[in-house]
Amino acid sequence: MAMEIERKFLLNTDDYRQLAVPVKYIQGYIALLDDRILRVRIAGETGYITLKIKISNLIRKEYEYKIPLEDANELLKEASVTGIIEKVRYTFLSNGNIWEVDEFHGDNEGLVVAEIELSSPDQQFDKPDWLGIEVTDDDRYLNANLAKNPYTKWI
Repeated sequence: MAMEIERKFLLNTDDYRQLAVPVKYIQGYIALLDDRILRVRIAGETGYITLKIKISNLIRKEYEYKIPLEDANELLKEASVTGIIEKVRYTFLSNGNIWEVDEFHGDNEGLVVAEIELSSPDQQFDKPDWLGIEVTDDDRYLNANLAKNPYTKWI
């Protein structure tokens, strides 16, 4: 089991695009409860199934496992209880930290969110110039919530 400690931000610019090669992601949710989710995801050509248990807005327990691509596709079609999240992810190192920037498509078109994974909730980090306001405490920006209530419906 791994702990996921993550902060989320909106962006000011698209300067992050020059820092990484984009990878297409498709994901859906098999189960959604207030404090846990079961997600199926395809990242590039790899399938995953993930259980996340919420500790706080900042911290989650995370159990993620590779599954056959065929199984991931079938689960997305047959078992997803939400809309499908479509996005392109840029993953890169900046000032010693791993950043993931997601450009959403489909029902969440126009939304771009940056995430940084931290080793502790109080870890300090340098904020790149392209980073905008923090949205860690705004549950609307959680992928599971975007699958239920897409960005294009609340902007």
